[in-house]
Amino acid sequence: MEIVARGLEQTYLSGGRPLVVLHALDLTVESEGFVAIVGPSGSGKTTLLGLLAGLDRPSAGNVTVGGVQLTGLSEDARARFRAENVGFVFQTFHLIPTLTAFENVLVPLELAGRAGDGAQARAQDLLQRVGLEGREHHYPAQLSGGEQQRVALARAFANRPRILFADEPTGNLDAETGARVVDLLVELNREARTTLVLVTHDPDLAGRARRIVRLAGGRIVEDRPAGVAP
Repeated sequence: MEIVARGLEQTYLSGGRPLVVLHALDLTVESEGFVAIVGPSGSGKTTLLGLLAGLDRPSAGNVTVGGVQLTGLSEDARARFRAENVGFVFQTFHLIPTLTAFENVLVPLELAGRAGDGAQARAQDLLQRVGLEGREHHYPAQLSGGEQQRVALARAFANRPRILFADEPTGNLDAETGARVVDLLVELNREARTTLVLVTHDPDLAGRARRIVRLAGGRIVEDRPAGVAP
């Protein structure tokens, strides 16, 4: 599913004065592409990710995903679009603490109205794929950080999303655990053939992408294939 952003701007009020976070940004992510968005803190990475995912509305410009202009949809319509097409992985996992690992993976299927036939089998299969067989009925507090992120990965792929957004998915993990999570993310994404857009400070993770987009001061200052020296 292709993502096209044109003239994208985001401005917030800070101390009663406008603060421009993104400046008339143009970006296209091809269907089944794998793009890493990098840059220093405060460069607009997470803001851009939220706009591309339809979590927020831009101050100006538009975002079109799979031919659907998200900026023209109501909040409820954007939520339905996300439930049907988008998966998320966050730095802080965002698991529901009162649900088991298995129940957490079922949540997006239930939100998308797909909790019927095959949902439980899919959740079980995904948890096995990420190495959590036997841990399905543990609550998040009973799991390590790496295990919680693997639950989050399984949950992100539960409804077979056409696009996956990941915001610093290894930011709270040690290097070894983070590397295992990245391997799983890349493997699952390749098999599912999703469009993957991730924000990261980790150069090794960015290097696993096919393309690197660098932001600074709310502008794209570099856009190149991964593995090509700047």
